[in-house]
Amino acid sequence: MVRYRRNLVRGGTYFFTVTLADRQAAFLTEHIDLLRNAFRSVQMEKPFRIDAIVVLPEHLHAIWTLPDDDADYALRWKKIKANFTRLLIKSGIELNRNKKGEYDLWQRRYWEHTIADDEDMQRHVDYIHFNPVKHGLAKQVLTWPHSSFHRYVKDGMLPEDWAGCDVEINGVNE
Repeated sequence: MVRYRRNLVRGGTYFFTVTLADRQAAFLTEHIDLLRNAFRSVQMEKPFRIDAIVVLPEHLHAIWTLPDDDADYALRWKKIKANFTRLLIKSGIELNRNKKGEYDLWQRRYWEHTIADDEDMQRHVDYIHFNPVKHGLAKQVLTWPHSSFHRYVKDGMLPEDWAGCDVEINGVNE
């Protein structure tokens, strides 16, 4: 069995990509309120700050900062995934089960990257906010509703027309 190595830093800031098993599904955006509820309930139990986030139909990207005495993001993701799955079922959505009898909604693994410094943080925030345009879901960052970009604009951290046209993300002209 492969043993995954995770970088556990108490109070760390992490970038994540979390994906549904069915890459053609749209549960995350079609049931965004249930996803928000799943996040909120976990944040109340196991606090963390969402520094940036974008939710697309079948995957999401997020940057979290954990409390100074805590490095357990895996438990938080496990609870968010379980809560969202339960909320979908409770709302009447039928989900497939795998051979083990488990609901087959989420990919088992997720991508995690420990944010190294301010420049790394900025690159990942930009990547998150530009992602709906990259995937052809929006023509402009501003038009995608499920993004922390709107909070960044409201707080004066980014202008509304940020990435309005030809922009370079992670050294690649998108």
